[in-house]
Amino acid sequence: MNTVAQVFAVVAALVHLGAGTLEAFFYRHPAVRKFLTGSTADAPEAQMWRFFIGLYNLFLAVGILVGLVMLHRGDESAGRALVIYVGCFMTVSGVIFLITHPKLWSGALGQFVPPGAAVAAALLT
Repeated sequence: MNTVAQVFAVVAALVHLGAGTLEAFFYRHPAVRKFLTGSTADAPEAQMWRFFIGLYNLFLAVGILVGLVMLHRGDESAGRALVIYVGCFMTVSGVIFLITHPKLWSGALGQFVPPGAAVAAALLT
């Protein structure tokens, strides 16, 4: 897997680590809600949902990072496959997020551009 693909994969993992941490553990803070949704409004009944969305993003990030470690530890085929699979998952999820929540376009771009670039760079080489 080329360097460009790996750099974008790391960026994708960092974005998902950051977003996942905020969603799962810090969403109760108004500044975090404003950053993630553009509003300080809270819906306590959605607390469990927010927590699990955060975990989902954290596990996606871990998937990319594990793939990169595998790639560099000698299991190139499996590492490359994992990075591409998780990158595709992130990319499709981000596009769906953009379509369903266009007002949150900047977050959607952060979710799908880095992994999409990683996948494209990996597949084009």
